Amino acid sequence: MTTMTNAQFAEHVLKLAQSAPAFRPAVTYDPDGDCIEFIVAPDAFYAERVDDLVTVYHSQENRKIIGSLIKGVSKFCRQMSQRMAGFKIEIEDGPVRLEHLFLAKLWALNPQAKGTMTVASYRKIYRELINMAEQNEATVELAGV
Repeated sequence: MTTMTNAQFAEHVLKLAQSAPAFRPAVTYDPDGDCIEFIVAPDAFYAERVDDLVTVYHSQENRKIIGSLIKGVSKFCRQMSQRMAGFKIEIEDGPVRLEHLFLAKLWALNPQAKGTMTVASYRKIYRELINMAEQNEATVELAGV
């Protein structure tokens, strides 16, 4: 067994980090948690709950939205399929484009809803998420949802 000094260990870790692949935006569906995580930047972030479906991730560096967590995906998809027949087609035909989920929630917005966020702020956040998903061609497989 070889013992490393702190400096040797730091040098070793830096070498490992140099060979790590570059960050790529990612979309992941966790069937156990029934949630989708979407990350577009490797920044440290803090989370802000927007509504019953979405939590956004803001970069600690510049406060820009860099991702989101969508909770209760199955329930949301069932509700939207009952309201809009075309939505069911979108989720049954292969990978789902993430912007469709964000757009469906935006369309379902109740302008009379009371809360800490104004309707304009709510729409702005969802528009930003939709644009991020489109720009990154974010899709997710929701088999069995």
